[in-house]
Amino acid sequence: MGVVGLARYVVAALLVLLAGLPAAQAHESRPAYLEIRETAPGQYALLFRTPVLAGRRLPLLLGLPAGVKDLKAPVTQELTDSLVERRWIEAGPNGLAGERVEIKGLQFTITDALVRVELLDGRTVQTIARPSQPWVEIAATQAWWEVTGTYAVEGLRHILFGADHLLFVLGLLLIVGNRWMLVKTITAFTVAHSITLAIATLGYAQVPALPLNAVIALSILFLGPEIVRVRRGQTSFTIRHPWVVAFAFGLLHGFGFATALTSAGLPRQDLPLALLSFNVGVELGQLAFVALVLAIERSFRVLEVRWPRWVEALPGYLVGTLGAFWTIQRVALLIGAWR
Repeated sequence: MGVVGLARYVVAALLVLLAGLPAAQAHESRPAYLEIRETAPGQYALLFRTPVLAGRRLPLLLGLPAGVKDLKAPVTQELTDSLVERRWIEAGPNGLAGERVEIKGLQFTITDALVRVELLDGRTVQTIARPSQPWVEIAATQAWWEVTGTYAVEGLRHILFGADHLLFVLGLLLIVGNRWMLVKTITAFTVAHSITLAIATLGYAQVPALPLNAVIALSILFLGPEIVRVRRGQTSFTIRHPWVVAFAFGLLHGFGFATALTSAGLPRQDLPLALLSFNVGVELGQLAFVALVLAIERSFRVLEVRWPRWVEALPGYLVGTLGAFWTIQRVALLIGAWR
């Protein structure tokens, strides 16, 4: 039955579930970012950046400990893909040591918040607030491997909750006809998005979020007709050389992965370590998804499960339909932003 057989028989149900997701939700895993920097004993400068999704800011608010006072009025700056709030606070003689800072509303999303704390004694703490634990406590310094683990987990979550990226990988699996070509295709996609992830995260190139998201959706739409051609026994350049297409579109998807770091506004000194560990997390998530697909394919081949012909045709049409839906919605957002 092969890899193509899996997509035709099994993943159709998953695609039906994905079809119910709104376009913006595909990128809701883009994290918020909170920086807490101690500027004087008991005084702190805060930077809180929240992502804007489908033209709307995630409803996140900072919850500071009782007794904290503003030293001056907060400043808010609206960017294309995020909203930045800056605050200067006085936390008393003991500062924020042992205190809890909440991110209210995080529990109602599927996104995370990267948190960086810089203290006057030289300690630097980096951690993640999650929907299951929408708060952080000012703790002791972290070893480099703890920081690495933080960003690796974030990369893993980003790919596993990035419905559009996984759908593109799934589309590639539906086209690939043998295991050797699968290795070449996945490797090409990995190399390509690693290149542009590094370029964008290190600041050498930038792609505006709205047109980028539209083109990523278009890449999914592009695979839909190719999947139908495979089922009909036809051929095309994409079917003969899927690794070339995977590399080309992988360059675009790499910029999409980079938004999880660059839009968070991470300090430049953290970027090399964050980039490496985040990319490791992305690759682990991608490989886990491919392994799951292959494992299901193997089990169905052993069990000799047979499905109706309409189920075989469903994945290709759903990939194309969902890609078209996301493309139209994201192009509409792009046009609306230009007006």
